[in-house]
Amino acid sequence: MNSVQLVGRLTRDPDVRYTDGGTTVARFTLAVDRRFKKDGGDEADFISCVAFGKTAEFLEKWFRKGQHLGLTGRIQTGSYVNQEGTKIYTTDVVTENVEFVES
Repeated sequence: MNSVQLVGRLTRDPDVRYTDGGTTVARFTLAVDRRFKKDGGDEADFISCVAFGKTAEFLEKWFRKGQHLGLTGRIQTGSYVNQEGTKIYTTDVVTENVEFVES
C-alpha cells in the first residue's frame, strides 16, 4: 500500500499553474520536523508535494508560507532528461487530501 501522512509547515506559498486542459496544479514544499535530532544535524525534512484539481484550488485559496497543514497522499517517482542531457530522478508526494492543523 502506498500511503503517506504528513504534518508540517509550508516553506513558501503554493506555486499554482494550469494545464492546457484547465486542470489546476499546485506544487509546494512541506517542512516536516524530525522526531529525533542529531547534534548539528538537520531538524526537518523538506518534502516536495503536488496537488491537482480541487485540492490544488483549496491550497491556493487558503494556505500561505509558514502555515501548518496536514495531508494524506501517495509517493510517486519519475524521471526526465534536463537540457544538459542528464537524467534527473524525482520523488513527490501526490496530495489527495489537505486539512488545517492550526486555527
